Amino acid sequence: MSLSAVKNLDVIKKPVNSEIKEFAGFFKNAMRSNVTLVDTIARYIVKQKGKRIRPVLVFLCAKACGTINQSTFRGATLVEILHTATLVHDDVVDDADTRRGLASINAVWKNKIAVLMGDYLLSTGLMISLNHDDVYFLKVTSDSVRRMSEGEILQIQKSRELNIDEETYLKIISNKTASLLSTCSEIGAASTTEDPAVRKLMKDYGENVGMAFQIRDDILDFTSRKSILGKPIGGDMKEKKITLPLIHALQQSSKQESRKVLKMIRSGASNKDVEIIVDYVKQNGGIEYAEKRARDYGNAAKECLRTLPETDARQSLEMFIDFVMDREK
Repeated sequence: MSLSAVKNLDVIKKPVNSEIKEFAGFFKNAMRSNVTLVDTIARYIVKQKGKRIRPVLVFLCAKACGTINQSTFRGATLVEILHTATLVHDDVVDDADTRRGLASINAVWKNKIAVLMGDYLLSTGLMISLNHDDVYFLKVTSDSVRRMSEGEILQIQKSRELNIDEETYLKIISNKTASLLSTCSEIGAASTTEDPAVRKLMKDYGENVGMAFQIRDDILDFTSRKSILGKPIGGDMKEKKITLPLIHALQQSSKQESRKVLKMIRSGASNKDVEIIVDYVKQNGGIEYAEKRARDYGNAAKECLRTLPETDARQSLEMFIDFVMDREK
């Protein structure tokens, strides 16, 4: 991430800086266990500090809709624990060696412990809500976990078949990426307002931001030397993931060209193949089309904020959309 992007994120966090600092201790305490090894791994996870985008989103949405309270902290902790659990499981599935600059849980303690630790985190998050009768939070997060799992499995299926259209792609990224950001926004709002219309608006805000975020990341796989996740250009193609820029290009070109490109991907695209496919996508308008779709989702997210009071928290939520849309790495 560029220095300017980090600075922008610092500005976005500003209205909830004190809450984020307090959240760090709240999150750490929630992860504790009387089992020595579990507690050791939990403390190791806490060291892997990310940007905390999801808790920030919970607090900003809460503040934009009302007054931050203890249920907001529980909601933020729930989504961050949930997110962390999915990352631990993802590292096992992907056989990843590192996470946020440190060795992954599976690399240090092996797959069996990593899977069980992910399960521990999921159950810990659920117990936080059950112990405080946060039934609404449980409903929202349970649906999010279901959607993320379905999205991941559908993507694996389509990667094997190399048969994906725009509608299916949008369903995959809605479930895999947008569902959790939607959960963050809805939980934040739900912690400070009982108004179902406002909760729905914030849910839709998160969904649209999540869609824009993933499309933008998929564009970067064709345009940046490294994407925001540190993947080399063409990483998705090498993993046989067909994303929106390529989907559009395949639709615009001749069947002969499309078959040739799909054959490269099916065979395991080499670096030379990646260069050819990137050029093909650019020539057939795939980048421009995907950028337009991302902007459409960004504009839809901004529309969700229009009826909220004009506060610093709302302004930060608007800035977050621009942050997602403008990043280059």
